[in-house]
Amino acid sequence: MNILQEDRTVYFCIDTETSGPVPGLFNLISIAVVVVRWDGQRFSKGHSFYREIIPDFEGFDEETIKIHHLTPEHLKAHGQSSREVFQAIIDFVQAETKPGERALFVGHNAPFDWMFTAWYFAWLGFKNPFGYNALDTKALMMGRHGLPWKKCSKPELVCIYPQLKEPDEALVHNALADADFQADILIALLEDLPSPTEL
Repeated sequence: MNILQEDRTVYFCIDTETSGPVPGLFNLISIAVVVVRWDGQRFSKGHSFYREIIPDFEGFDEETIKIHHLTPEHLKAHGQSSREVFQAIIDFVQAETKPGERALFVGHNAPFDWMFTAWYFAWLGFKNPFGYNALDTKALMMGRHGLPWKKCSKPELVCIYPQLKEPDEALVHNALADADFQADILIALLEDLPSPTEL
């Protein structure tokens, strides 16, 4: 039996799109969350969350628009305030976490998504529902397979786990599509961890 089956952790796979490399100077412009939990038989995906955010800061790298296609004009017309979005994230995490369970932030290259998410919680004066912990699936892959960092990319994961299917090219850098794929990556890695008798 996989040792994680008895762990009461709820995994929140999070992907962000931003207007530049660092928070405070640049904006978090979209964020998505997909829940992964042990359902009694296997790890499976649960509910999801997606929001677009009205920019708070002037910084907007034109090169990023070419990646995610979320322009300032689009965000001002269709986004919500960062305060509304982060309150909604808190409500979502609370609704998805039962008494005795722990919410864990998960990212594929977690430091980038964690940096923006944690910064916005602090800037808005909200308590971060994930605390100070995050799980990086790139690092998990590195440890599980003894691979160098540069070999822990999503294409490499698809080669190792052929059940994985990357998002359609048109949806790459859509936060929800990326968070959903990231949840599939997490499940593949969790189900491939050794049992206690193999350690």
